[in-house]
Amino acid sequence: MGDYDDDTAFLGQTGPYFWTTFFLLNTVFVSTGFNGFYIVFIGASPEHRCLIPEVNLTAAWREAIIPVMSADGRQALSQCRRYKLDVIRNLSEQGLAPGRDVNLTGLEQEGCLDGWSYSKDIYQANIVTEWDLVCDDQWKVPFASSTLFVGYLLGSLISGQLSDRFGRKKIVFISLAAQCVSTIWQSFSQSWRMFCITFLFVGASQISLYISAFVLGTEMFTKTLRVVFTTLGAFLFYCIGYMMLPWIAYGIREWRTLLAVLSATTVVYIPLWWFIPESPRWLITQGRMAEAEAIVRDAARRNGVETPLVIFRRPELQTLHPGKTYTMLDVLRSKNLRCITLMCLVLWMAINVGYFGLSLNTSNLSGNPFMNCFLSAIIEVPAYVMSTWLLKKCARRTLLSTFLVIGGGVLLLIQFIPAHLEYVALALEMAGKFGFTMAFSIVYIYTAEIYPTVLRNVGMGMCSSAARIGSITAPYVIYLGTYDKVLPYILMGSLTIASSVVNFFLPETLNRDLPETLDQMQECQGLCSGPKKKKCVENGGSGHPAKQHEAKSDTA
Repeated sequence: MGDYDDDTAFLGQTGPYFWTTFFLLNTVFVSTGFNGFYIVFIGASPEHRCLIPEVNLTAAWREAIIPVMSADGRQALSQCRRYKLDVIRNLSEQGLAPGRDVNLTGLEQEGCLDGWSYSKDIYQANIVTEWDLVCDDQWKVPFASSTLFVGYLLGSLISGQLSDRFGRKKIVFISLAAQCVSTIWQSFSQSWRMFCITFLFVGASQISLYISAFVLGTEMFTKTLRVVFTTLGAFLFYCIGYMMLPWIAYGIREWRTLLAVLSATTVVYIPLWWFIPESPRWLITQGRMAEAEAIVRDAARRNGVETPLVIFRRPELQTLHPGKTYTMLDVLRSKNLRCITLMCLVLWMAINVGYFGLSLNTSNLSGNPFMNCFLSAIIEVPAYVMSTWLLKKCARRTLLSTFLVIGGGVLLLIQFIPAHLEYVALALEMAGKFGFTMAFSIVYIYTAEIYPTVLRNVGMGMCSSAARIGSITAPYVIYLGTYDKVLPYILMGSLTIASSVVNFFLPETLNRDLPETLDQMQECQGLCSGPKKKKCVENGGSGHPAKQHEAKSDTA
């Protein structure tokens, strides 16, 4: 960027003000970890079989009325069929014994006309057991999951516009309140349809909260803290909420109570309104220089440094068009912006298909679902720690493509693992989750560094919208596993490998100042590059001739 960073350099790279704000803002992301994956438990399908009404049947016929089916090469009791009740009752009344007097394979079958009987070993009650979302209605579970991500899509489309117009801070706290209200409203759902409708609002408020808080921190913190915030900060605190979720769900096995408890945690964020400031960068773009200076002066006081008489005095700031609101249409006006945005959309979509696909699949893996969810969450911790270290030293493009290949390649290998080696397949799936988590954390800061301040929230919102297309399809990709267990892995792996190639056409942002205006934005690489590409390279890739020397110094 240049101007803002230079004018506020007297604050230092760290200090009490930055670290306090860093911690308080990051606590907001814990709630997104709570609310992002509770569908894994409240939408899990427990062991079930057709309910047998209280009719006159012998004990032998009551056990034999459920046929044995072949599933994944194993013999198991059918979950959706039973032998015709009237026929079985007649055979029982005649005193005939199953297997000895009657060949079961020749008997006529029927569906679960009287409902289902569910095991309560793991879940006391969830939406599957309450509304019988099994067998012919099994598709309603991935549909419900998708409504959350449709809400993500809607929230991504509007949150950027609202945040750019009304401010990052206001939208963060409005989104927190909306998330609390919509989650507790969902706990009172009386039907599957009502549950899906409320899930839209949960998703919209959650992604609006995440994007607004992420952009607020990206713009507020210094170059040193920015990478830490976007990896060990935002993502790690999100992961803390994600790791806590399975243990809360383990203690609360009834879905309505679980949602009420999760929504109540939002109350602890109310006092943060008086401690988290607005983004000075955004205030400057709105022409509210006095408010921006007041925030910076308060930061200087808390950091114990002297403040210049005039902080923002550079004439370049006038090029930010105070009060001008940018929209998604501005992205279409430039060939460079169109190309960069299109490639970012592909990347975000592919990464989200893999990340959410593997995250939502934890309840389908062998073993304890609570422990599987915890393992899926805890594997993200080393990924965030490693990405923090690597982002300080390595090029974004190379890092992102490397971990996309790792994540996609591991998924393609799973199909070759024999069925009896379940723990090997589980280890590979966790390795794939590690690769996608690395890519997930890298693509956020990479995209935020590519777009200028005047379009950063709009750009992030559009990319997040494309990501939602990927996450909307993720539950259905996993649902394909009911037909062929390896098919989801082939689809996710192939898409990820293809997206790693697209990534190499984006500009590199390592050690570059955040661009403020469209003129300071870098050119994309390859066929999409325009006539300004050579100029950008000559200027050290900063997109700003006056910053050529600074960019080269930063790189060195």
